[in-house]
This record gives sequence, structure tokens and C-alpha cells, in this order.
Amino acid sequence: MNTSNESPILVTGAAGDVGAVGRSVVAMLLEQGHKVRALVRREDERADGLRKLGAEVVVGDLTDLESVHRAIEGCQRIYFGMSISAAYLEATANVAAVARHHGVEVIVNMSQMTVSQMGINETTDSPQHKLHWLAEQVLAWSGLPVVNVRPTVFLEGFFLRLGAMGVRDNDELALPLGAAKTSPIAAYDVARVVAAILDNPAPHIGKIYNLTGPESVDVEQHAQAFSEALGRTIRYRDVPVEPWAEKLREYGVPPHLISHLAVMARLHTQGRYDRTTDDVFKLTGQKAMSTADFVKRHAAEFTRD
Repeated sequence: MNTSNESPILVTGAAGDVGAVGRSVVAMLLEQGHKVRALVRREDERADGLRKLGAEVVVGDLTDLESVHRAIEGCQRIYFGMSISAAYLEATANVAAVARHHGVEVIVNMSQMTVSQMGINETTDSPQHKLHWLAEQVLAWSGLPVVNVRPTVFLEGFFLRLGAMGVRDNDELALPLGAAKTSPIAAYDVARVVAAILDNPAPHIGKIYNLTGPESVDVEQHAQAFSEALGRTIRYRDVPVEPWAEKLREYGVPPHLISHLAVMARLHTQGRYDRTTDDVFKLTGQKAMSTADFVKRHAAEFTRD
């Protein structure tokens, strides 16, 4: 394997969405001394921010073959991550085909831990889960050197983006997650793992890493961690999935994403996210961030002005 830093490392989804894994990976790889090519969908302040960090920025769409060629040509290592989208499988196939054409040495694929509980005869009701499973199949069939990274739920998803308003305004974590245990992980920790693999990919080719937070506890205990971090009592209120999903529709959340989030919520109540691994520590030498530490980092978003 070519271990030089002459070729840029491609990071897709670099502008970032939930947790901004791609943006963090760009920053970490640049700090390690790598050249980085960042693929973004549009020119905006986030693209400018990536340039200021030192990345080469390419604007394009993963569903457009010409864009994918421009992004991959000259790169040997790729981080493939993409926001939840009905076009996810098409984008994966494009990346796999073009990566084969250019002979890349590794693709680090961002998947989901739920995939480990799926198979040829069993999926979930989430169309996105099925697309992630199929994406892993496509990458396997491609014969490319692949490393699959499967995080559990991001803290930035349910606990920040979908929970911040209730914590800020009503001192309650109002989520449809039932009473089962869960082990959410900070996107920053996922980015640390991805950057570590891309820095030295050879030992990881063909492996699957399941990434979780440091412990699996019920949401009541996560609410206690919020209380500890914010210095005020935060209560957990379990809410029914359907009214919660209807609120998301009213806010204009796309149907594909709502379907995915609703299924994730139901899987939570069934205990499907009650899992822990030490893969983050094995790969980075540091434990994953706790819920309390995560909330402290984002205290402003959980606090009234």
C-alpha cells in the first residue's frame, strides 16, 4: 500500500450535516499532515471554511458521474459519507464504479450499526436502513478494499437536534425512545476513528468497526447526565412516535427522513441499540465521549438566552 502523503485523501459530505463527521475528518487529516480534497454540494460559507482549513474543495453531486470522477481522480484514499437520502444507493454505486476505475487503495464507508442485525431475509421498515445494507453489499461485490464503520445513534441526532428545544424551553428531554437502554455516540468520536483509519489503512482493510458511546443506559439516565452537565433538573418524557413524527412533517422534514427516524425510535423501544463496544478506544487510544461531556460541549444550545 502506498503510504505517502502525496495524493490527497477524498472526504465526501465534507460540508457536514448531523454532527459534521466529514468536516471533522477533514480537519483531523490536515492536522496529521495529509492533503485533503473535500467534496461539497454547493458553494457557501462552509465550503469557504474548508478552504481556510487548507483543504482543496470540489463542488459536485455524488449522483452525478462527472462530479464523482472529478472528486476521485488522483486520490488513493476515500471517506464515503452521505446524508440520509433516497439516492443513497445510487451514490454508493457511482463511487464504487469510479473508485474501481481509478484503482483506489481504500474506501472507509460510513454505515450504521443496525446493518449488523440485517441480512438477505431480514431488514427493518426504514428505507434508509435497507439502503445502507445494500450499499455494503455493493461495496463488497465491487472487490474494492473497504473498511465499514457502523456507529450507533449519533448524540447530535436525537439528543441535540431533536431534543434541544425541549431541554432549553421546558427542562425535558421529550423523545419517543421508550424505556430501553441505548448507547449514542458523538460524531466527533466517529470522525476520530475515520481519521485514524485513513491515516494508516492497511491493518483495517476488510474489517467492520461497531462504534458506540462508553455505556448503554436508559434515557432516564441520559436525562440525569443532562442534569449533571447543565446544573438544573432535566426530566425524560417518553412521547408517542406518531404525533412526534407528525410534528416533524409540520416542520417540513422530508418524508424519507421522517420514516427513518420513526423506525429508529421504534427500534430503540425494542432495545436494538442496547450495545456497547470498545472499538473507539482500540482505534484511537481514547474512550468515546460520555453524554454528560457532550452536553457540556453544547451547553449553549440547551440553555435559554
